[in-house]
Amino acid sequence: MPLSNSWGIKMNSPAKPFVSQELTWTPFFSLLKREVQRFLKVAVQTLLAPMINSGLYLLIFGLSLGSRIQISDGTSYLSFLIPGLIMMGCLNNAFSNSSSSVVGSKYGGELEDYKAAPLSSQQIIWAISLGGLFRGLLVGLVTFIVGEAFLYFQNGEFLSIQHPVLLVFFLTVGGLSFAKLGLSAAFWAKSFDHLAAFGTFILMPLIYLGGVFYSLEHLSPFWQTLTQFNPLFYFINGVRYSILGASDVNVWMAFGISLIMLLLFHGFALFSLKGGSFNRW
Repeated sequence: MPLSNSWGIKMNSPAKPFVSQELTWTPFFSLLKREVQRFLKVAVQTLLAPMINSGLYLLIFGLSLGSRIQISDGTSYLSFLIPGLIMMGCLNNAFSNSSSSVVGSKYGGELEDYKAAPLSSQQIIWAISLGGLFRGLLVGLVTFIVGEAFLYFQNGEFLSIQHPVLLVFFLTVGGLSFAKLGLSAAFWAKSFDHLAAFGTFILMPLIYLGGVFYSLEHLSPFWQTLTQFNPLFYFINGVRYSILGASDVNVWMAFGISLIMLLLFHGFALFSLKGGSFNRW
C-alpha cells in the first residue's frame, strides 16, 4: 500500500531486501563444514576407535570362531562378517555424530545461533545429516581396509566388490537415515543420559539383531520372521549383496525398504525439529 509522509506526499511501501542465492546457501555450507571439522578435530576418538573395535570383532569372531561357522554358499565367515561390520560402523557413527552435535548445541546454547542464521528447517536437517554421513562413510572405509588386511592375513586374498554402485547407494541411504534418526533422538532427549538410553535400548539391539554376525538360515522360523521386521536387516544385507553378490533377502526389496526408511526418518527429523527446540519456526 502507498504510504504518506508528514507532508502528505504518497510513497511506495519499502521493498523486501533482496537475498541472493549465494547468501542463502552460504550458512548451509558453513554449518556442514562445522559438522565435518567437529569430528575431524577428535579423529582419534571418531576414526581410530572404530578401527580398533572393528579389528577386535574380526579377531574374535572372524579368526577365532569363524572356522567353526559354515555359510551355505561356501563363503568364509570372515568374508561374510566384513560387510556387516562396514554397515554397522557407518550407521553407528552417523547416528552418534548428528545426535551428539544437537545435544552439545543444546547445552552450549548454540541452537539460538541456528535460529538467528538464515537457515530453513530442511537446510539444518540436511547439513547435520550430511556431516553424520561423511563420518559414517569414513568409518565404513576404515573398517573395509581393516577387514581386507585380516582377510589377506588369513586367506592370502582380497575381498572384491561385486556391485560398487549399489554399495555406494546402501551406505549413503543408510548413513543419511541414521544421521536423521540421531537428530530426532537428540531433539527428544533432555540430557545425555536420555540419548545414551536410546542408543542402548533401541539402536544397539536393532543393529546386533539385524544380521551383522549371522545368516538368516541359522535361525529358527520364529526368529527369521522377527528379523525381517528389522529395517537394519535390509541395510546390512544390501551392503552384503553389493560386496559378496549374495544375501539373505532380495536386493530390490532391500533397495525399496531402504528408501522408505530414509523418507520416514527424514519425516521424524523434520517433526522433531519443528516440534522441539525449534517450535517457534
